[in-house]
Amino acid sequence: MTGSGEGWLNDGLDALGTDFWFWASGVDYMAGWREARESADRLNRALLSVGFEPTAVRAVASTNEDGHGVVRLAGWPGAVERLAVLLEAHVDGDGGAA
Repeated sequence: MTGSGEGWLNDGLDALGTDFWFWASGVDYMAGWREARESADRLNRALLSVGFEPTAVRAVASTNEDGHGVVRLAGWPGAVERLAVLLEAHVDGDGGAA
């Protein structure tokens, strides 16, 4: 679900962006990635439950240069706009979640 499955790199949704870096010796990237993957999996299940296809929008587990987990959202603009509308519908008049 996090984009780690076969073929996810070939669907056009680039989750690496321009801040790509090389791994540093002695940094535990796997611990951060595992934490991020759990969160990304949960978000992907939620996205599926409201009708989003993983080929249109998905959460992708990653780490930053310090080894901290990072969850990135990768999606086609139309799907991300649809997600934004869905989230905005759950905001109350004071800017908080309804």
